[in-house]
Amino acid sequence: MKISPYLSFNGDCKAAFTFYAQCLHGQIVMMMSNAEAPTEVQCPTGAGEQILHARIIVGDQILMGSDAPPDRYQPSQGVFVALGIEEPAEAERIFQALSEGGTVHMPLQETFWAQRFAMLVDRFGTAWMVNCEKPHIG
Repeated sequence: MKISPYLSFNGDCKAAFTFYAQCLHGQIVMMMSNAEAPTEVQCPTGAGEQILHARIIVGDQILMGSDAPPDRYQPSQGVFVALGIEEPAEAERIFQALSEGGTVHMPLQETFWAQRFAMLVDRFGTAWMVNCEKPHIG
């Protein structure tokens, strides 16, 4: 079994997933707009360019998302996408990219468990934890 985050956006899923693929060195393997869906699928009026489903593969992990219908979108609360990163330099690079235009809740810093740890909400409204744990001995 795998558990994969599924993110909801308010019309900017395409921009977000394009950015996430670049930032996380992932590969977009699906990006379907409502207009590209089979004709029998009912799409809200004016939602043709919104994303019906997107999927990125990062290593062996999957991140998925879509644009919610305008009358159904609600920002996420109480959920973070946690990134486990092995190298401090890579944690710093990803933190810098994700935090640009966003809100930093905890700056990237050393903690008692991590070489680097941070919490932020990016410019698309996705909450992230960037975690580069300390090597465990024993």
